[in-house]
Amino acid sequence: MSHPAGRGEPGTSSNVHSESTSESTSDSHSRSGSSDEPLDSRQPSPPAQEALAAEDLQDESDTHDGQVTGPGRRRSRWDIRRLVVDTRPLSIPAYRRLWTSTIVTSVGSQLTAVAVPKQIYDITGSSAYVGLAGLVALVPLVVFALWGGAIADAVDRRKLLLVTNTGIAVTSLLFWAQAFAGAHSVWVLFGLLGLQQACAGVNQPARSASIPRLVPARLLPAANALGSTVFQIGSIIGPLLAGVLIPILGLSTLYLIDSVALTVTIWAVWRLPALPPLAGAPRRAGLRHVIEGFGYLATRKVLLVSFLADVIAMVFGMPRALFPQMAQQTFGDPPGGGFALGILFAAIPAGAVLGGLFSGAFSRIRRHGVAVVGAVCAWGLAIVGFGLSPWLWLAAFFLAVAGMADLVSMVFRGTIMQSAATDEMRGRMQGVFTVVVAGGPRLADLLHGTAGAAVGTSLAVSGGGALVLVAMLAAVVAFPIFWRYRAQDS
Repeated sequence: MSHPAGRGEPGTSSNVHSESTSESTSDSHSRSGSSDEPLDSRQPSPPAQEALAAEDLQDESDTHDGQVTGPGRRRSRWDIRRLVVDTRPLSIPAYRRLWTSTIVTSVGSQLTAVAVPKQIYDITGSSAYVGLAGLVALVPLVVFALWGGAIADAVDRRKLLLVTNTGIAVTSLLFWAQAFAGAHSVWVLFGLLGLQQACAGVNQPARSASIPRLVPARLLPAANALGSTVFQIGSIIGPLLAGVLIPILGLSTLYLIDSVALTVTIWAVWRLPALPPLAGAPRRAGLRHVIEGFGYLATRKVLLVSFLADVIAMVFGMPRALFPQMAQQTFGDPPGGGFALGILFAAIPAGAVLGGLFSGAFSRIRRHGVAVVGAVCAWGLAIVGFGLSPWLWLAAFFLAVAGMADLVSMVFRGTIMQSAATDEMRGRMQGVFTVVVAGGPRLADLLHGTAGAAVGTSLAVSGGGALVLVAMLAAVVAFPIFWRYRAQDS
């Protein structure tokens, strides 16, 4: 499953802005990491080597009730530490700085995500212009995500992240300047929005493709769970904070806070090691290289089905377009909106956060294909339950379960893409992923809105959930290699 592309994790997510061991270790690594000296492609990167050493040390020393619980030893079945989020990737200074910056910028990006449509509506008084802003944001995001993925495979990803994050920060400053100056031009807003989403489209594939160069393969599920959880928390806190700050500080200040938050990301990226393309990677990023990415995807059935799983879950099973109607007609909200509408929109990310906090077992799961299929089917079942729910509390419960399933699917699909794709193709695969993330929910809005008007909300939602189950099982039958896929298969 996925969420509208943003400046956080893929599936994270989306507005895209996107992290001490001992102080001496962190500082020495940081000084060497900021140079342009390329990593040796024949060995794990220094950050990954540090993680492997830290993990081995933890395996040797980990005890529970006086009993050694390293590899091959028994551990208490009810050890809660095996369930809570796995924080081992944070022992890698480079990843830790990048992750820490995401905490700040995931909230900041949501401030801008609220401020832009609010300002457009204040200027025009028309929801049609607000809807048009979605199209203005989508087109450059899709185009530049595909091209940006090819760029990420051809250049040093650290340098590319510096350029794109700086571009996003500059556009946030320009958003602030036009609001502070009282420009009152919707076309200026559209232009800045398109520019920022173009930068974001290049940024997100480069960022996601960089993670496997920083984190060892066996910790990728944990790293993806950490990133996705932070993004989901930001998607909850950011809009709430924006609603509080607008009447106190004014709308323009939200843009300024976002631009300041982005300096944390720029600092974190500056401290990364050089991430040049490995041997065999293209040295240019033209249309031919974008097309090569699609050709590569067509020959890798595991990757293809990982994308298909997200399309199935989102297009058939994301009923957010019907939330306003259901909140009013089914759950008793007043015509102007109310408590039920907020609960419906908050339930999925809240469930995802809960799933992330108890993601400790993810690193021990090897059958990644089974995990994705199970999560997508759980999403479909939860959406069926939501569609049939007559009470708000039950509807919120099913949406929260769907959010937990979404988190599981997001983590393992991301891990499959990062591990099953070769490094010289990771950027382009992440570019396609960004397109799927951005486009899937918007197609779902059209499909569910039309179906809801034709057959009613309950049947449209529950029928969509049932279609998720049927389509996902059909995909497994058509491509059994995905069901059999294990982590070591890459």
